[in-house]
Amino acid sequence: MLTFPSASTQKPSQRAIAWWLVFCAAMIFIMVVIGGATRLTESGLSMVEWKPLHMVPPLNEAQWQEEFSAYQTSPEYRLKNAGMSMEDFKTIYAFEFTHRLWGRLIGFAFAIPLLWFLWKGAVDRPLSYKLGGLFILGGLQGALGWFMVASGLVDRPDVSQYRLAAHLTLAFTVYGLILWVALDLFANDRPAPVSSLDPLTRRVARFLPFFALLTIGAGAFVAGINAGLIYNTFPLMDGQMIPEGLYSMQPWFMSAFEDATTVQFNHRMLAISLVIVITFTWWRARSTVAGRARTVLNAMMAMGLLQAALGISTLVLQVPLSLALAHQAGALILFTLAVWFAHTQRTAPAVTARNTSPYHAEPAE
Repeated sequence: MLTFPSASTQKPSQRAIAWWLVFCAAMIFIMVVIGGATRLTESGLSMVEWKPLHMVPPLNEAQWQEEFSAYQTSPEYRLKNAGMSMEDFKTIYAFEFTHRLWGRLIGFAFAIPLLWFLWKGAVDRPLSYKLGGLFILGGLQGALGWFMVASGLVDRPDVSQYRLAAHLTLAFTVYGLILWVALDLFANDRPAPVSSLDPLTRRVARFLPFFALLTIGAGAFVAGINAGLIYNTFPLMDGQMIPEGLYSMQPWFMSAFEDATTVQFNHRMLAISLVIVITFTWWRARSTVAGRARTVLNAMMAMGLLQAALGISTLVLQVPLSLALAHQAGALILFTLAVWFAHTQRTAPAVTARNTSPYHAEPAE
């Protein structure tokens, strides 16, 4: 029977749990990059069966031929890759196999230490609910990944952009929640900081992770319908700030998900708006926050500008693999910093406008 410690008896193990969660978050970071490479190399449909416990790649020619024969029944092979050689198949198979294997390793890296911490009585009841919820979300993410792949194995040789966006957004969500819980544990043995931000700036800071996630989700639709391969100029689209044909589908709102012009335009506008909001937050908070919060704020501002440069370069150069991967990794770094800065404002009440001088800065975390 499991017993849960009180908060007073749990503290010595909290940092160990926090570092374990940071390790899991780092694995998810790598997973997102691997997933991006899998998508960009069009390797995601090379494995046509789920096989959730499959941990070993083909080891001989007979096994490779079995996998290749299964792939040859797929729409992608018949409509796009007919005549592909075995060597080319092995290349795309390696990307997808690595992606799936890494996801299963994340599951083990989360589940086994979780059982250990529970067995040792190092997790109190509220934390056990949070960790259990994260484990369930991780399992749902794996199932959603297969649900996404399955959409490209029926009629068209590409996955549904809706399922792709859901898969990527859920990955970022799980990552952000794991990071938040870890930051909570690291902060538990420190006094809650008093926010030096005025109420408006503090609300904006706490909203930033959600705005970043919305922008990332819009980027997933760009990837899902290859909308980054058109209008490869910036800031104009076909010589116009507002391109012709925007929201031209019927019903109009479907354009935001299925029309390449509208999808790219929306992602551009959200990305530009995100940089503006980050700049606003930095400008309002730069002289009032201190310590680690100030370091994170400055890093978020710098990363926002770098991410914008990566996005523009990726578009103008027509989505080269290296830049596209850097752009996806940059999105996760920026999201990390947004979550981290929001966490610095997690509990303490915001000060009134008259207390926004540098002398009311929060203590370092």
